[in-house]
Amino acid sequence: MNRKTVSGVAILCATILTTIAVAAEAQGPPPIPAAYPPADPNDVGSLDGIVAAIYESISGAAGEERNWERWRSLFMVGAKLIFTGKPPNSSRALARSWSVEEYIRRAGPVLVQRGFFEREIGRATELFGNIGHVFSTYESRNTREGEIIQRGINSIQLFNDGERWWIINIMWDSERPDSPIPEEYVN
Repeated sequence: MNRKTVSGVAILCATILTTIAVAAEAQGPPPIPAAYPPADPNDVGSLDGIVAAIYESISGAAGEERNWERWRSLFMVGAKLIFTGKPPNSSRALARSWSVEEYIRRAGPVLVQRGFFEREIGRATELFGNIGHVFSTYESRNTREGEIIQRGINSIQLFNDGERWWIINIMWDSERPDSPIPEEYVN
């Protein structure tokens, strides 16, 4: 294809995508399904609030149920939680993606059984228009003041609809000897 044809195809694609977006907007926002309860405005009114709510929702002592209704209220329908890591003695990293409900089913029992407290120890934030990206550095413990069992970074992608923040995805990776957390991500 010559440059003129490529340029024409690009303009056609942009026009089609814009038409689809405008048509979807005319239909109004999709309803939030019953599985996603209304959020506390203090949790979703600011980036500080939603990040704090993430950590508070999954933290608790052994035997203590987590506040999964609060957890659900933070996420947009279709959001993903993506664990990444590198198994020991492997040169290849992996990623596993869960829906909000899959995360609750898979991680929930382990959090309750062992006890799990996670807190933010650093943050880097970028904003543009309606989107936000937070690199939230964390440390995890089995008890509130216990030994640190893990550190890492949660990469949190967010959307602001003009009324509140929504989590679109959380992807995380844990610190390893071959991948220490850079100093600029620990405040």
